[in-house]
Amino acid sequence: MLLIVTYLAYLLISVAMTIWVAWTLSTRGRIFLVDGFGGKEELADSINHLLVVGFYLINLGWVLLSLSYGRRPTDWPQAIEFLTTKLGVIMLIVGGMHFFNMFVISQLRQRALNFRRQAEAPSQPQSLPPPLQPLPSA
Repeated sequence: MLLIVTYLAYLLISVAMTIWVAWTLSTRGRIFLVDGFGGKEELADSINHLLVVGFYLINLGWVLLSLSYGRRPTDWPQAIEFLTTKLGVIMLIVGGMHFFNMFVISQLRQRALNFRRQAEAPSQPQSLPPPLQPLPSA
């Protein structure tokens, strides 16, 4: 019974944490994506959705896969250690994915800003051709 309670607690906490983090990153990160894609909201929303789907697949896949790893607890202190270790690993994975996504978004934003600066920069004045020389008199 202890093992089942521990597994259920692990699954409930991990899934809830994954949903909360995905929602937070999606809603709060949208503005960075819109800016990074030069104000193209539809494109930013599409990328945002794809990032969330990938986040869910990787994180929930790891949660399910790691359920069988580790020594099974036989008493309450072991159950707490088991649970906190597994949750700690999930938090590290979520944090790593968050920083990776922020790095990518930052790179996209920087590229978009550089592109906008180039587009808005005044064009270099064209050099005028040299003045015409008078024709020699005949």
